[in-house]
Amino acid sequence: MSHLSERPENPVVGLSMPHESATLHVTGAALYTDDLVHRTKDVLHAHPVQVMTAHGRITALRTDAALAVPGVVRVLTGADVPGINDAGMKHDEPLFPDEVMFHGHAVAWVLGETLEAARLGAEAVEVEVEELPSLVTVREAIEADSFHGARPVLLSGDVDSGLADSAHVFSGEFFFSDQEHFYLETHAALAQVDEAGQVFVQSSTQHPSETQEIVAHVLGLHSHEVTVQCLRMGGGFGGKEMQPHGFAAIAALGAVLTGRPVRLRLDRTQDLTMSGKRHGFHAEWRIGFDDDGRIRALDATLTADGGWSLDLSEPVLARALCHIDNTYWIPNARVAGRIARTNKVSNTAFRGFGGPQGMLVIEDIMGRCAPLLGLDPMELRERNFYQKGQSTPYGQPVVRPDRITAVWDRVKDDADLDGRRREIAAFNAAHPHTKRAIAVTGLKFGISFNLTAFNQGGALVLIYKDGSVLINHGGTEMGQGLHTKMLQVAATSLGVPLEKVRLAPTRTDKVPNTSATAASSGTDLNGAAVKNACEQLVERLSQVAATRLGVNPSDVRIVDGVARALGVDEELAWDDLVRTAYFQRVQLSAAGFYRTEGLHWDAKTFKGSPFKYFAHGAAATEVEVDGFTGAYRVRRVDIVHDVGDSLSPMIDIGQVEGGFVQGAGWLTLEDMRWDSGDGPNRGRLLTQAASTYKLPSFSEMPEEFNVALLEDATEEGAVYGSKAVGEPPLMLAFSVREALRQAAAEFGPGGVGVELASPATPEAVYWAIQAARQGHDLLADEGRVGDDVEALSGA
Repeated sequence: MSHLSERPENPVVGLSMPHESATLHVTGAALYTDDLVHRTKDVLHAHPVQVMTAHGRITALRTDAALAVPGVVRVLTGADVPGINDAGMKHDEPLFPDEVMFHGHAVAWVLGETLEAARLGAEAVEVEVEELPSLVTVREAIEADSFHGARPVLLSGDVDSGLADSAHVFSGEFFFSDQEHFYLETHAALAQVDEAGQVFVQSSTQHPSETQEIVAHVLGLHSHEVTVQCLRMGGGFGGKEMQPHGFAAIAALGAVLTGRPVRLRLDRTQDLTMSGKRHGFHAEWRIGFDDDGRIRALDATLTADGGWSLDLSEPVLARALCHIDNTYWIPNARVAGRIARTNKVSNTAFRGFGGPQGMLVIEDIMGRCAPLLGLDPMELRERNFYQKGQSTPYGQPVVRPDRITAVWDRVKDDADLDGRRREIAAFNAAHPHTKRAIAVTGLKFGISFNLTAFNQGGALVLIYKDGSVLINHGGTEMGQGLHTKMLQVAATSLGVPLEKVRLAPTRTDKVPNTSATAASSGTDLNGAAVKNACEQLVERLSQVAATRLGVNPSDVRIVDGVARALGVDEELAWDDLVRTAYFQRVQLSAAGFYRTEGLHWDAKTFKGSPFKYFAHGAAATEVEVDGFTGAYRVRRVDIVHDVGDSLSPMIDIGQVEGGFVQGAGWLTLEDMRWDSGDGPNRGRLLTQAASTYKLPSFSEMPEEFNVALLEDATEEGAVYGSKAVGEPPLMLAFSVREALRQAAAEFGPGGVGVELASPATPEAVYWAIQAARQGHDLLADEGRVGDDVEALSGA
């Protein structure tokens, strides 16, 4: 076992601990970015000047009327920017645009003594716009050939020969919807400038270093003149990886120009209409199977809805292409990707980062094709699982395919699948207007950033002479429990009780050049960096202890806050050891660093090994569907998920549960709608509140919800043998959608491939039931899906 994954005696990791801020959360004492306003003097409030047209050129911007509004202090426009007027890393997102690119685009910001004054001032700003043609849907963008960014192609084997040699060939297309993050805390920033001109920004951001970089280049400053701190976030889910930068820059610009602190917080409607979503996709595909139901070839084109600017659309698309195989070996594959440029908000990272979109395509294909091949969907999936020695279409070996079958077989046993399927068959035979079904799906999700340079982490660990420990690391806390795990890692690495360790807020002046807390890599990168820093300190302290105990430093062990050596009765308590080290002038702070080894990725050829390892999981979901309305309920969910050797089981189980529910929301409930008509509100987001955008709630929770972590699953080469848990569980929700498809099929004759829109709302399920009743064979050999589900999916 590697040094990184080996656990010492009596580790604090592996214990079920409450979230480090749990008490603060439930008592309301936890502070978020906007709470700091009430502790700051003379704060100004920022409000956007939004233009409600999908696309247009600004011909006039008049601010005099706004300045006449009582309480308005200043109106920020592009003329005020001392540096670069851009909020993105691709330099395609002007902070103050002269061309409106989506309905609700902010073109100026008003600063007021109160938020109400700023709002009234924003209403008084006069903006004249020359309207331009707009593209709202992915279909419109495809027809107009409107694309931007890279157009990668994933290629392996001989696709044309593979299709020609296939006994069964099917083709189809699939539109599926975007998704709103709907984090509890909307985008927020609070900026101020000290007497030395140092800019300090409190930001709800998953990527403080990049927020620092954007703020600096907008202000024309160097990075060392800007400090960004993230205390905690009230949810992020990827939505705060790139998009907080511009909001932080507005607040910082206002603070520099006025000399007063500036607060910017979007209300819910502003957040919904101004910030990006999960990318909706269009997929067009052709797949070949042999007589045994094994995939021979796949030819597909994936089109992501990027919105008006690139943001993170290129890496999102890349990950979608890299995950279209999911758990299945595809010997011959050709998958082309492209990014549609539409007049909508710029879509961005969302939990799974393109992986769910790619995996949804192949799972949809398997669910639709299984009946046409005369196979049970579970059997079709099992026949195509990766086997030892096989590699992904991009060339990375799948080194532990046994994990795919391990979670699959365990969930089948836990769910009592055989017995319940017999019960379901009996129920369906007795109930012509209500049907049940159970589906099992698995996942294989690659862990690491696709961009190799991002796979690095840093930490700063300080030991004070009273024996207390303070840790800083580059990751941010958005409720996922990262800080809890880092405390456990530090206590384990130092060999001290957990109560000895405290964690400081994430700041760019403590750990520089950090990567985003994203790609499920927060624990792997920052945990290994914290461990590295602690080990430096333990090495120094072991030398001090060895001198006191009269042994070789290599014989010293620090366990439960006591330094001991084999064969020596004398002990040295941690506090005494630290005090002794201080008087011997031993350094009691260390900067830790970690870089993920063994990664290689060539973005041009789309080949390499971009992932450190794969996370696995499987879920069995049983649903009941009403044949008259399409309404359904989730009766039971059983999950087995692979997190390696869990660092914090309670945290990990919570992540699995939360990820599953969020995935089920995307696939079954969350139906984003945009006005694609030719009227005055073209491009407007219609579902811009919780009243019109359906989120998962208690009533949608499974009536029985069982989650288990795979046992004896040490991941070699990861911090204390653990695996990432943030994103992978979201894809377990494919089982809900597949169960709904199978239940709809029960209303019709066998052997029919049932099409199901995504999200599979009750309306969508109803139409799938109607098609099944009519016996529509929507897929046939060399056939093509004709139904347009774009309207149903909100694309």
